[in-house]
Amino acid sequence: MGKVRSERVKRIARELMDRFPDKFTADFEANKESVKALVKTSSPKLRNIIAGYVTRLMSIEQAAEGVEAEEEAESVEVKETESGTSPSPDETAPEKKEES
Repeated sequence: MGKVRSERVKRIARELMDRFPDKFTADFEANKESVKALVKTSSPKLRNIIAGYVTRLMSIEQAAEGVEAEEEAESVEVKETESGTSPSPDETAPEKKEES
């Protein structure tokens, strides 16, 4: 089971990601510095919790983008084979010369 985060942490993290999407990555240390610059928190612990949640959300988002890219590539391959645009193995094999 995972850790429970307060609604306050989740709300702040989502709002930061919506307002400043280019400031965050899947790297915790970079996110910690971004949160420090963007939010005046009452404690370093709260800042780290927010940065950790942002990191988690970014990791999930990047993984989802990777899955979508893989599915898109697979669908292109399937379409090519269904339409017959990709050569079959017989067509790509070199022709053998008959010796008489």
